[in-house]
Amino acid sequence: MHPTRKAVATAAALLVMATAGCEAGAGTTASHRTSAKPGCPAAFSRAKRAVKKAEEANAPWKGPTTGPKAVHGKTLVYIAQTLTNPGVAGVAQGVQEAAKIVGWRARTLNGQGTPDGLRAAFKQALGLKPDGIVISGFDPGIAAEDVKKAARAGIPLIGWHATAAPGPSKDLQLFSNVTSRVEDVAKISADWIIARSNGRAGVVLFTDATVPFAKHKSDLIKKELATCSGTELLSYTNMPIPQVNSRSIGEVRSLLSRFGRKWTYSAAINDLYFQHAAPALRAAGKDGAGAPFNIGAGDGDPSAFQRVNGKDFQAATVPEPLSEQGWQIVDEFNRSFAGAPDSGYVAPVHITTAANSGGALSWDSEGYRQAYRKIWGD
Repeated sequence: MHPTRKAVATAAALLVMATAGCEAGAGTTASHRTSAKPGCPAAFSRAKRAVKKAEEANAPWKGPTTGPKAVHGKTLVYIAQTLTNPGVAGVAQGVQEAAKIVGWRARTLNGQGTPDGLRAAFKQALGLKPDGIVISGFDPGIAAEDVKKAARAGIPLIGWHATAAPGPSKDLQLFSNVTSRVEDVAKISADWIIARSNGRAGVVLFTDATVPFAKHKSDLIKKELATCSGTELLSYTNMPIPQVNSRSIGEVRSLLSRFGRKWTYSAAINDLYFQHAAPALRAAGKDGAGAPFNIGAGDGDPSAFQRVNGKDFQAATVPEPLSEQGWQIVDEFNRSFAGAPDSGYVAPVHITTAANSGGALSWDSEGYRQAYRKIWGD
């Protein structure tokens, strides 16, 4: 077993022993629990089962083990929606790492989080005449004409969180879109709130309505929260990711003024929201290990793990395996270059908390590097 996973398993075992006999609280403290009876018994029981499965520490590789050998000498351009988004930046690092293994060149361009910036980056990418282009964290429709130009030039496109669904998209000219299933991520994020709060939570939900993928995710979280009658959605707050740094303090102050102690839980479409919400919560005298208990429905970057491990205004994250997905992107390009279909692989959903992280700063399946290197013949 990987040493980090071993530490996680040990921590999980100790947690089970320590909490035996008080499972009905789903991890809530006595001071937070408003009633021994769940606010929504059926939804609570279902959520509790789902969360237990998603918190399992070990995740052996269940991705592809066969595929074409590496085609050498290719070039990739990775267009990032914004490199201030840690998920986008983390996948970019994974692409760089994997590209080096197969002897490719990979360049990252920053779209600066604006439509004009993304279109400019796409035009620059086309000018570089690469063998493949990654559309990371933004809707291909923003640069529809350039997408068509890439298709006419025979340049395959692969997305990361570019559409709501994993896999190929003929309409958007994507050979594949690498992402977890947004339905799974949204559902488990809401289920964690339902299970941990004993079905009694006052929730603030943060989203970026400018990104269809993000908006869809937050809508699904809202829908799942509504399955529990004891859970109240206090606010559905739209803060575009590029504005989170400048707007968070004001928004959090306003929410605290409006809802006070009713605000007990938060969910956000990205962990970045809690990085910038923390100063305002701290200034208001809030305890980093107390309410509001915050869960990030993506992407699980190292700073999110640090906050979770340190109980610093983030209690959980639903991480994407960022490095692993960067490697998957390279593998999908290799399949495209070889004339093979996409792999069809979708990473499983996972919840990381201080109790099961083992002190790690990332989450990915065990053995993915070895599996891909074997496929590529490295």
